[in-house]
Amino acid sequence: MNGHSSFARIDGKGQAFGAELRGALLREGQIDRTVLRLPILGMLMRKIAVARFCRTLGTLLTSGVPILDGLEITARTSGNSIVEDAIMATRKSIEEGKTIAQPLEETGVFPSMVVQMISVGEQTGALDAMLSKIADFYEDEVDEATANLLALLEPIMICFLGVVIGGIVISMYMPMFDLINKIG
Repeated sequence: MNGHSSFARIDGKGQAFGAELRGALLREGQIDRTVLRLPILGMLMRKIAVARFCRTLGTLLTSGVPILDGLEITARTSGNSIVEDAIMATRKSIEEGKTIAQPLEETGVFPSMVVQMISVGEQTGALDAMLSKIADFYEDEVDEATANLLALLEPIMICFLGVVIGGIVISMYMPMFDLINKIG
């Protein structure tokens, strides 16, 4: 065997192990659960998930899709296994005759304001309009949070670049100073 095939074999095993590990973590929802629990990023990801849920389900209901089918489609497009499980649990509860708001509240994934607004939308018969209003609100919240994070990131990047450039300048001038001291 030459060196290339053994490298490819080792690399293949590493990739297979990485794929198994990633698959196990994704199956258990550990990554999604951890992301939702992160201090700043978790809140942003939760708002994104709520906005996506409300926008998708509201659009589907406005288009005349039955609510059970709409929840199934919305769950598949959630992009987060924890949110997907919560939506599917809600769907199962609705099949058993419960309202939408009660099982959503029991999951603990959705904020109480969202659950209350969905409950009002159910009671008034304007669930699709209420979901669109919630989606608008949370999309604005996501835009504002993203802008704030970027504004916070800018000074951090400037400081980092200052340290890097300072390090490069010092590393360039130190040999010159040493040379000048040896000559002088």
